[in-house]
Amino acid sequence: MNKDNVFLSVSILIAGVLIAGAVIYSNNGGSGANVANIGDDVVGDNTGSPTKIAFRPIDDTDHIRGDKNAPVKIIEYSDLECPFCKRFHPTLQQAVDEYKGKVAWVYRHFPLDALHSKARKEAEASECANELGGNDAFWTYVDKLYEVTPSNDGLDLALLPQLASQIGLDKNKFASCLASGKYADHVAADLKDAENSGGRGTPWTVVINADGETFPVSGALPYAQVKAVIEQALQ
Repeated sequence: MNKDNVFLSVSILIAGVLIAGAVIYSNNGGSGANVANIGDDVVGDNTGSPTKIAFRPIDDTDHIRGDKNAPVKIIEYSDLECPFCKRFHPTLQQAVDEYKGKVAWVYRHFPLDALHSKARKEAEASECANELGGNDAFWTYVDKLYEVTPSNDGLDLALLPQLASQIGLDKNKFASCLASGKYADHVAADLKDAENSGGRGTPWTVVINADGETFPVSGALPYAQVKAVIEQALQ
C-alpha cells in the first residue's frame, strides 16, 4: 500500500471515530448520563445537588409510607409495569426502614402508556385497594403487584381482583370499583404532576429536605447512591 492510500485510510478512520463520538455525545446530552424522553424506563441518574422542582404539595390525599412528619420526603412517580420501578421498589423500602422516622415515601402514579398499556389500570387498582382498606392496603397491594408482575405488560389484568383478595380485601367490591373507572382522573392528575415536575421516564423521584430543597433522582439508582442523596438532604 502506498503512502497516499495509507493517509486516506487513516483519515477515514479518524473521521469515523469523530462522527461516532458526536453521535454518542448527542444521544447522552453530552453528560454521560442516562437521558430519557417522556415515555422511557430509566436505568439511573442523579444530579447530586439541589435543583428547583415544581410539584404538587404533599397532602392528605397522598399515599405515605413511614412517618408523615419525617424531615425528608421522597416522592416517587412510578409505573407498575416498569421493570426498573420493580427493581427500585425494594430500594425505597430499605430507605424507609433504615431511616425510620427521618424519611417518608410518597407514591404517585406515572403510567407510561406508550410502553405499558396495562399500567394505568393497575394504578387505578391500587387506588381501589386504598378505598377498601386504607393506606396500609394501598402499600400492601402495590408491594404484591410488584412481586408478581413480570413487568412490561406481563401481568394478566384479570388477576387484579384476585390479588386484592389475597391481601384481605373484598374481591367483588374491588372488581366493581375497578370496573367503574372512578380513579382514572386521579391517576391522570398524578401523571400530569410527574410531567410538570420534570419527569421524563420512570422511576422519577424527588427527595425533599426540611427546608424544601429538592434533589432529583432519575431512574433505578442502587441503594448506596440513594442513601447518599438522603444523607445530603438530612444535613
